[in-house]
Amino acid sequence: MIKPRQWLPTPLLSILLLVVWLLLVRSLAFGHVLLGSFLAITIPLATHRFWDAQPHIAKPWLLLRFVFRVLGDILIANIEVAWLIINPRRRLHPHFVEYPLMLKERFTITLLANTISLTPGTVSANLRMDGKTLLIHALNAKDEAALIAHIRERYEQPLKEIYEC
Repeated sequence: MIKPRQWLPTPLLSILLLVVWLLLVRSLAFGHVLLGSFLAITIPLATHRFWDAQPHIAKPWLLLRFVFRVLGDILIANIEVAWLIINPRRRLHPHFVEYPLMLKERFTITLLANTISLTPGTVSANLRMDGKTLLIHALNAKDEAALIAHIRERYEQPLKEIYEC
């Protein structure tokens, strides 16, 4: 007997692919649903061996809180960066910061780097080959230690709790 995981390795991705297909064709005709279902099953089957293992979310409620925190920080950072740009008396302090990572897993390091880059005013520039240091460019970093503490407290520590425990 074929197990569902063998023919549907990522059910959420399959559902997403079907929905995106139906939105693209803008039709719920039987033929479109059938073709979309076929694609939603065969694409993950053909590509799943190339993907990393799906991470285990240890604390899903903490993940939801993290998402809202990041969205709020993006909004606030947008306002701060806009003020830095339009303020005629601005004194920018651009700086590259070597950020020592506590995270060990590639997935969580990628999430942290993306979170940093999504927040206006900071960009993840490079991950060192040893995977222990992230190079970050900050638009206005007066205090390097404060920036490191802020990222560790607001983003890295919650990610460590959510995924790595």
